[in-house]
Amino acid sequence: MKKQKEFEWLKEVNSQSCQAALQNLDAAYLRFFKKLAAFPRFTKKKGHQSFCVPQFFKILEDGITIPKLKSKIKCKFHRNVEGDIKSLTISKTSSNKYFVSILTEQENTYKITNNRLSIGIDLGIKDFVNCSDGTKYKLPNITKKLKEIKKLQHFLSKKQKDSKRREKLRLKIARKCEKITNSRLDFQHKLSNKLTNEYQTICLETLRVKNMMKNHRLARVICEASWYTFINMLQYKGSWKGCEIVQIDQFYPSSKTCSKCNWKKEDLKLSERSWVCPNCGTEHDRDINAAKNILTYGLSLKSISSGTEDYERGEVKMSKNGQKVASKKRKKKLNL
Repeated sequence: MKKQKEFEWLKEVNSQSCQAALQNLDAAYLRFFKKLAAFPRFTKKKGHQSFCVPQFFKILEDGITIPKLKSKIKCKFHRNVEGDIKSLTISKTSSNKYFVSILTEQENTYKITNNRLSIGIDLGIKDFVNCSDGTKYKLPNITKKLKEIKKLQHFLSKKQKDSKRREKLRLKIARKCEKITNSRLDFQHKLSNKLTNEYQTICLETLRVKNMMKNHRLARVICEASWYTFINMLQYKGSWKGCEIVQIDQFYPSSKTCSKCNWKKEDLKLSERSWVCPNCGTEHDRDINAAKNILTYGLSLKSISSGTEDYERGEVKMSKNGQKVASKKRKKKLNL
């Protein structure tokens, strides 16, 4: 491609960076064929941009040098670079800010939690995290900022395309959106650090966010909550610190079941935030009750050894010999 006149600009770029871009494309197609992501698409020039430099770069005290660029790039490092340096990624945000990410390999220096404490977590919209011990954590309030962005986007739609005023307004909106994203990520990082430091076992529910987004009244709020990102943080930080993350079956009725007597309220509506158990008379907060049930069910799954359990809509079925018991639907198929 470099020999063609159309792609002569490829000679200006380091060959390793071109190879890294092809590897990213290959990884994107593999994720698509495994049904883990959507079909790969071209990135916009005005959005987030990045490229990788796998080799032949140097890290100096006040900057970096990369191949095919004679001058030094000045940088402000927020921490010392430790470990074996593997690669370097330069990225540009939609608000025209440039960052350098340095990938290093080093030994795990995190302290392993040995307190043997366990907690159940119910993820929600009004309260982001509801714990089984009664504590609740709310996301930072962004309603005021969203109203400002909505107003600015209305003005942006009236501006002439490719004009300087439109670009200035676009940057202003991008900075406000970036501030919201940073505040949310900062909150989630701090909360995930706190939970993985204090507890050795964290029990969670399995959420199908794609199905929940079909409810158009709650789709925007569910998208803003970013539960998937928070669960990922808990998983990789838990693996560093020896904390076990247990995810229960998605069909387990955690909100409908009484945490004291296991009585099940079938007609519980989403609007009912608290209810009284008619069997034992206990008054329940919907989210705290769900967190308590997630904890007890998650610990029961943890105690069961792998290969001796089977799930059917939240119920665990086991045989006396420790073999899996096929569900009724499965037995019908076997008979056919």
